[in-house]
Amino acid sequence: MTTEVRVPALGESVTEATIATWFKKPGDRVEVDEMLCELETDKVTVEVPSPSAGVLAEIVAAEGETVGPDALLAQISEGGQAAAPASKPAKAEAPAEKTEEQTKMSGNSVDVMVPSLGESVTEATVATWFKKPGDQVEADEMLCELETDKVSVEVPAPAAGVLAEILAEEGATVDAKARLAIITEGASGTKPGAQKAQETVLENAGPEEPTLRRDVEDAPSAKKAMAEKGVSRDQVQASGRDGRVMKEDVAKAGQAKPAAPAQAPRAPSSAADAGREERVKMTRLRQTIARRLKDAQNTAAMLTTYNEVDMSAIMGLRNEYKDAFEKKHKVKLGFMSFFVKACCHALKEVPEVNAEIDGTDVVYKNYVNMGVAVGTPSGLVVPVVRDADQKGFAAIEKEIGELGLKGRDGKLSMAEMQGGTFTISNGGVYGSLMSSPILNPPQSGILGMHKIQDRPVVVGGQIVIRPMMYLALSYDHRIVDGKGAVTFLVRVKEALEDPRRLLMDL
Repeated sequence: MTTEVRVPALGESVTEATIATWFKKPGDRVEVDEMLCELETDKVTVEVPSPSAGVLAEIVAAEGETVGPDALLAQISEGGQAAAPASKPAKAEAPAEKTEEQTKMSGNSVDVMVPSLGESVTEATVATWFKKPGDQVEADEMLCELETDKVSVEVPAPAAGVLAEILAEEGATVDAKARLAIITEGASGTKPGAQKAQETVLENAGPEEPTLRRDVEDAPSAKKAMAEKGVSRDQVQASGRDGRVMKEDVAKAGQAKPAAPAQAPRAPSSAADAGREERVKMTRLRQTIARRLKDAQNTAAMLTTYNEVDMSAIMGLRNEYKDAFEKKHKVKLGFMSFFVKACCHALKEVPEVNAEIDGTDVVYKNYVNMGVAVGTPSGLVVPVVRDADQKGFAAIEKEIGELGLKGRDGKLSMAEMQGGTFTISNGGVYGSLMSSPILNPPQSGILGMHKIQDRPVVVGGQIVIRPMMYLALSYDHRIVDGKGAVTFLVRVKEALEDPRRLLMDL
């Protein structure tokens, strides 16, 4: 008899989901309610349990596919036999000796290497290990997580076996070709948490009936959340079947106020303030961002020049054509496409702003890959609109919208954040009136947009109220002279105040 595994209820207004991870493969034995896979929507992560016991006969929807509500995900053959069923200990006698026996390893050694980090990314920080030496791992099971200055990278197991050795501990900085760990292929070891579960059951069992319930594997998403939040298994109240910890259980545990550290590196200003302070460790990604930004300041001779632009012309043009534009192109006409086109126009006249230093050479880019800074809960990311100088307003608006949504959902790929030649940062969406943006190395220029504010200005000898915006260009003075920087910003101002110049290439 075959049982279908379908997409569970995704909630009101959620029309599709993406297959994030399969935790089982065809031929694996599964139990009732054992987690099979994880789906991601634009709002939440959804875990899919097995509706029956048997063997996973077929995966219909592979990782990365987008599926709708109630779509078929897999088929389970009830009562079938797994291709290679794993043996389970029958009793909890002498758990320490059992563990030592189980972790004996034999077979080929397989290196766990740093996965591809992408062009221009040369190093990463080991953020979290989800396994420890001696643990049993399955092929493609997540071993650890790396963080670069742009994204988090998950490292799957290249083979099934036992994690024999961890070569790069948490906090270590590794290069793009480093070895992270060694797996002994085909060996058997302890399942994470199994020994602890056995010991707990033995402690709780009565003196005359030392019974042992079966091991319970917590949801992988819950394990990851516990590692990220620094929450131990004992601090979480499990709500899943048979005491399984789910992702939402970790979220609830994380809401509790953390205990004060035993030894604070820096004492509070007064004893009265001690109870009102909270110390939270920086995430690896935030540490990397902080280091890279400081490196940019230390390396580049960074200066900022300012100007202001009258937004009347663009606002009038946008109001006149926004309905027709959206009707034809199925996307709203915003301000970003005007700024992208204006910058592309100015970069042609001042090419050194679109260049970078490589040793003792200056590399001039005869194309424009426009980076657009996007704020996300985990930090600032800069997705790239490639060949922006060759694209029209509609194509730019569509791409910026898609990349911005991916950035906020944490779904940007490394490829989508590489190869930028110039960057635009819009602090105006947060209400910033003026700021000095920091360069995004190895780029030599970044334009800061700001809040549009009605201000009195003099036009034709008369004081009038106009919607004004301050512009800021931060540039690397090693290759961009003051004249070039000012010329660039004036050309951007002229193109924005008279958009017809963009059509006339003036």
